[in-house]
Amino acid sequence: MNTQEYIKIEEQYGAHNYHPLDVVITKAEGVWVWDVDGKKYLDCLAAYSAVNQGHCHPRIVNVLKEQAEKVTLTSRAFRNDQLPLLCKELCELTGYKMMLPMNSGAEAVETALKAARKWGYKVKGVEEGKAEIIACTNNFSGRTISIISFSTEEQYKDGYAPFTPGFKVVEYGNAEQLEKAITPNTVAFLVEPIQGEGGVIVPAEGFLKKAYDICKKNKVLFIADEIQSGLGRSGKMFAYEYEEVRPDVVIIGKALSGGCYPVSAVLSDKEVLGVFNPGDHGSTFGGNPLGAAVARESLKVLVEEELIEKSFELGNYFREKLREIKTKHVKEIRGKGLFIGVELYPEAGGARRFCEALMKRGILCKETHTHVIRFAPPLVITKAEIDWAMDSIGEVLLAD
Repeated sequence: MNTQEYIKIEEQYGAHNYHPLDVVITKAEGVWVWDVDGKKYLDCLAAYSAVNQGHCHPRIVNVLKEQAEKVTLTSRAFRNDQLPLLCKELCELTGYKMMLPMNSGAEAVETALKAARKWGYKVKGVEEGKAEIIACTNNFSGRTISIISFSTEEQYKDGYAPFTPGFKVVEYGNAEQLEKAITPNTVAFLVEPIQGEGGVIVPAEGFLKKAYDICKKNKVLFIADEIQSGLGRSGKMFAYEYEEVRPDVVIIGKALSGGCYPVSAVLSDKEVLGVFNPGDHGSTFGGNPLGAAVARESLKVLVEEELIEKSFELGNYFREKLREIKTKHVKEIRGKGLFIGVELYPEAGGARRFCEALMKRGILCKETHTHVIRFAPPLVITKAEIDWAMDSIGEVLLAD
């Protein structure tokens, strides 16, 4: 079948909850993908940072195959020989004392929210039912009812009320607002060190440190959502490392499995994750041996192949090359590492048309928040591949 035939079937039988570019991918390797008609594309989205290690990384795929032939799922009713090693290796790598494995990023966020509330009641001493969690404007942490309850994007909330209570929202990057919003019932502050879905928004330097200090002063958990920005995407293992903070809780997912399997985790110390007792929280697939084995190898690839350092170096190069394109359409170029947002002026007519034009030239990226083109290729991209892409990016951004 060709592209249009696949699209017709999906449009007929699939729920229309996405608006994808009309490319039907059938094969992928490294930074490249191929569609069903045989056309080759440079992937500049990396599955929203889930394939930081590149598509179908041979080391990760080999582990996936080997583990799939042994045992894939035991549930947490029994133990398996991969989860303990993932727990140990992930904690040693990140400096945290405990981890709790889940599957999707949204599940991990829900886990962190539950942990924060329970910590508030059992450790901080907040009155039962009164716990408050503060989030930021333009946040994106998933699609569950609880998570969209503190979203400021009206589309994400349309038709889903009533919403989960217990959340406040302050302006992203505004430490003064955060401090004023805290009450004796505040148990946590949830923040993305770089807002991905919000448009690759990087807060002013010093915001994270100020927010962290405010949380410490008020005995409020500082929770960093690093699902998109973490694991090398920002040019550091975690984006919070650009400032002198050590979050009480870190949420990771996406690239934790190199795009080969859904794996997420919450990282913290015993004071927080120790509030869970058997039966308090769980997941049938969370911590399964297949996912754990894949995650272990994915982390090793990030470190051993120096992908984090490459992200830092090539991210600077990518942004430099973008800034050389003198076009009337671009309002701002921002980001850290290979996490890059190109914000266009409203007069440019929206980012979607530029993404469609780039697709025709063999480059895949996606618009976010109407006027932002997000460039976030796999971290295995080379300087030569960036140079190749810039010719087409320049042509598209310079066009009327």
